[in-house]
Amino acid sequence: MHLLFGTNLKIITKLRERFKKVEEIFEAEPEELEKIGVKKEKVKMLVSREIVAEAFRNLSEVYKKNYEVITIGDEEYPDLLKEIYDPPIVIYCYGKKEVLNQPCIAIVGTRKPTPYGRAVAEKISSELAERGLVIVSGLARGIDSCAHRASLNVGGNTIAVLGSGIDYVYPKENISLFKKIADSGAIITEFPLGSPPHSFHFPIRNRIISGISLAVVVVEAAKRSGSLITARLALEQNREVMAVPGNVTSEYSYGANWLIKNGAKPVTSWEDIVEELPAPLKEEILLKEKEKKREIIKLSPEEERVLNVLKPDEKIHIDVLSQKTDFSISELLSILLNLELKDMVIQHPGKYFQRKII
Repeated sequence: MHLLFGTNLKIITKLRERFKKVEEIFEAEPEELEKIGVKKEKVKMLVSREIVAEAFRNLSEVYKKNYEVITIGDEEYPDLLKEIYDPPIVIYCYGKKEVLNQPCIAIVGTRKPTPYGRAVAEKISSELAERGLVIVSGLARGIDSCAHRASLNVGGNTIAVLGSGIDYVYPKENISLFKKIADSGAIITEFPLGSPPHSFHFPIRNRIISGISLAVVVVEAAKRSGSLITARLALEQNREVMAVPGNVTSEYSYGANWLIKNGAKPVTSWEDIVEELPAPLKEEILLKEKEKKREIIKLSPEEERVLNVLKPDEKIHIDVLSQKTDFSISELLSILLNLELKDMVIQHPGKYFQRKII
């Protein structure tokens, strides 16, 4: 079906709504198919099963090159992608298909970034990857490549969504990056083997970048930018849209600043992104972060003793603390100041203290 109709998702959707199983389409009467809107030459290919032979040849070539085909009915198909209005019915995959169902964040932007844009894309991508999120982008020059490389550099996972066949690396300069992504993440596309990167492919593939992700972050984008198409698609798919504020005099910041003016959340750190993720995932990431911070913070025996008395849900007066810890008021004030500096204690008016939830 994919080889026959390609990205004509309107017809594919009608066929999927009319027939419960793909097999039933091949058994249908020609008149019934034509009523749905299938053209006569396509009906002929279905009835003669000529397209089935072509599909077998295609699959044989796919497996010979160690790629995989994931259909919309397979368990490995990304759950989030199924939710969009026009999901691809087939995905070609090279690499670790299990990452397709892990929490993903899309980082997209201009092909001609400024040093600022590169630095921000690398920083945010690496910080998110370190916290277990998969970075999704389009393997293009510029911000896309920065995002992929940054996640790989910290041992994270990344997914590249192509606007060509999976055997067609574009741009050619990214061949080594392509191989690295396949080793520790995944390369995916809906375009059949040998498909060149036609310009009209990229807006089509952008719906997959946003569809597979929980949020889309735009880092530098010109007035007419594919990244703004991705952002628009993300909004249509009910995904979070965010943008990195940029230099107001730079043409490459126009798109991101325009998105912020029109309601996109401004992003200055990984925390800004995580704050917008679904509650269970957000809480899991923030809890791990707190535990990590706690491991880094070194406490003295005196600080440990005071911290053990303080409670996160109750304010305790310094006099009570003195009684329970056997420290003098002056000793306690010094210890509590250190704990405040370590962001572990909150002081309230009247010399009341409370333990921070870490």
